[in-house]
Amino acid sequence: MDKIRIAKYQIGQVVKHRVYPFRGVVFDIDPEFDNTDEWWESIPAEVRPRKDQPFYHLFAENAESEYIAYVSEQNLLPDTSDKPLRHPQVNEVFVQDDRGVYRPRNSQLN
Repeated sequence: MDKIRIAKYQIGQVVKHRVYPFRGVVFDIDPEFDNTDEWWESIPAEVRPRKDQPFYHLFAENAESEYIAYVSEQNLLPDTSDKPLRHPQVNEVFVQDDRGVYRPRNSQLN
């Protein structure tokens, strides 16, 4: 029987990478690795994360640019900076409440 994986972070949560200088907001979660073998193999073996953990899709940004990132749970930490995100897709997908929490604009279930 498969072990049930519970994601540590939630959709709308702002996180930062444990090693690299970027942060972002979670917009989707895979219970375990669900990307291409080419993507996986492009990560240097010494820093390649395990596949058997949640992976997060982020609207990510660093000092120079905004992009989509796919990051393993082991490489994320909560971002407590309270800085607003500038990624252009954040406002298309989320609204920010009066406490600064990002909530999906479309709350309908799939």
